[in-house]
Amino acid sequence: MTRDQFEGLVAAALDQHPTELADLMDNVVVLVEDEPPPSDPHLLGFYHGTPLTERGGGYTMALPDTITVFRNPTLAMCVSEEEVVAEVNVTVVHEIAHHFGIGDDRLHELGYG
Repeated sequence: MTRDQFEGLVAAALDQHPTELADLMDNVVVLVEDEPPPSDPHLLGFYHGTPLTERGGGYTMALPDTITVFRNPTLAMCVSEEEVVAEVNVTVVHEIAHHFGIGDDRLHELGYG
């Protein structure tokens, strides 16, 4: 799968969320990278920033938070395009949830681990 095709899947996953949820997201960008950091080569996605639940009055002039979806490990773990689509959807939901302050334990309970 080409990078453009993969980026299209990430965009489609973002478009599946209700407008009301997207409207609540604040100061965050979604990126696609081919490879995760060498320290975690199987990482599918990563949220970096300050979750909405932790932002206070001093949160001003901050660089955007980032949600990064990693293409190559996702493609390596999937055997079909349908699996890639499903995994991208789960990864996007997982990382957006971190933006809203939801932790890994709760995400695992909900099936997005």
